[in-house]
Amino acid sequence: MDARMNLIASPLSGAFMKHINSAGKALTGSTLPPATQELVKLRASQINGCGFCTDMHSKDAAAAGESATRLNLVAAWRETTVFTEAERAALELTEQGTRIADAAGGVTDEAWEEAARHYDEAQLAALVGLIALINAYNRVNVIVRQPAGDYQPGMFG
Repeated sequence: MDARMNLIASPLSGAFMKHINSAGKALTGSTLPPATQELVKLRASQINGCGFCTDMHSKDAAAAGESATRLNLVAAWRETTVFTEAERAALELTEQGTRIADAAGGVTDEAWEEAARHYDEAQLAALVGLIALINAYNRVNVIVRQPAGDYQPGMFG
């Protein structure tokens, strides 16, 4: 399968991608633990059916030292014991923030309070931004049918 368009070649979509990549760099430099960031990006990408991002974040997490066991269990995180309470809170917030159309009330107070129990305000801001950003990336890639499997760690810098 080929992508429907080259997001970098078009001046408008290239400018858009440059700006969302800049937002991603700001979040990457936050105090939210890097392992949590990768778990959040991976879980949202799985939910959204974004093969390109699922492939990318699985490989990036593995390259950063994440275990195969944890990566293989992200989709079933509720049924495992391999994630910390803080990571579980981040994954719950990710799921609720990604599936907002599935619940009339959006993110529950309970999910927010549990995340706030584990993360300070700056980390919560990074978590909210990261959930929103990965959902934007997923939507762009799903719409243009960006093919999965070609990503190599370090490919984007």
